[in-house]
Amino acid sequence: EYKNGFMIIIEPYDQRTPHFEDPIFQFACLDASLAIKPVLKRFQSVIITSGTLSPIDLYPKLLDLQPKVRRSLSMSIVRPCICPMIVTRGSDQTPVTSQFNARENKSVVRNYGALLIDLAKSIPDGIVCFFTSYQYMENVVTEWHELGVLTEVLKHKLLFIETKDIVETTLALDNYRRACDCGRGAVFLSVARGKVSEGIDFDRHYGRCVVLFGIPFQYTKSYILLARLEYLRRTFKIREDEFLAFDALRQASQCVGRVIRSKVDYGIMIFADKRYSNQSKRSKLPPWITQFLEEANANLSTEEAVNVCKSFLKSIAQPISTSTALSGKLQISTLLTEEDLKTRAKSMREAREAKENDISDDEHETGMGNDRKRMRPY
Repeated sequence: EYKNGFMIIIEPYDQRTPHFEDPIFQFACLDASLAIKPVLKRFQSVIITSGTLSPIDLYPKLLDLQPKVRRSLSMSIVRPCICPMIVTRGSDQTPVTSQFNARENKSVVRNYGALLIDLAKSIPDGIVCFFTSYQYMENVVTEWHELGVLTEVLKHKLLFIETKDIVETTLALDNYRRACDCGRGAVFLSVARGKVSEGIDFDRHYGRCVVLFGIPFQYTKSYILLARLEYLRRTFKIREDEFLAFDALRQASQCVGRVIRSKVDYGIMIFADKRYSNQSKRSKLPPWITQFLEEANANLSTEEAVNVCKSFLKSIAQPISTSTALSGKLQISTLLTEEDLKTRAKSMREAREAKENDISDDEHETGMGNDRKRMRPY
């Protein structure tokens, strides 16, 4: 049953220490459908749900199943609680991207730094930034230090960085939360596919803004990834570029999803890379993000993005009118208080009683009331 889908991969050295000969033997599973097959055999109905399953069309191929129902749902809320936007260029009109051939471009790093400084000035509480890899984050932070970006950010918020050491990262997260709790505010620099992007929630004031510097594609020279791409192409007819784009945009959704963790939460999502403006990339984001992504916010400069952030925070700070929510002008009244529910129940009860009284009066006038009472079962 498990003859195919597994492979023993031998690497001559650890990718983290390429200068030292340290062979690694890895037993890798290349076929995700093997893990879900026992579940599908045992149960008659299986429901797979997640907020980051987009694009949903690729999962039947990856899991080797034929779903009866496939639905991608939007978010039901009282008012727009997230503000996604795509930053494609800096204030000097230089395109911003994390593409490999542009990583040495000083203008891109400088524009990323200017964006972070302006966000630290304008957005309260916590800001979380994700980079595509540890190496890229180290290079950018080094450049920021030389340009004085970190000094400017520290004038407005404290700064914490995720490392490969779990203990150091946990301590940095604790101090980040303390800085947000005391009102000082903080910026947390982390890596997509790291610990912070997978299992840490930045709810409420811990994550009022998430910035994604680049598209988190996998390291394409990884032996395990190359083996899996070849297996998917040969077995399921999935192209390499199709899977890599699917995986990267799913990871991007995972990162920005840290900002919204409940129905009363709100925050800003910034996709800082010109490639997000392409329809081929944008269409792979889940509907609960794209439903709030206005066309005007899909091709912004760093300065325009900061102005959009200020406008959103100003609008979200305004109280919701209960009469507006009850009148049906908003999508759905999910933020009703207990007093609102009592008032609504009382109104419905009074309306029902008034209707019953009208029916009784009509029956009395027509002389059928007594007959109806005799026929009514008790």
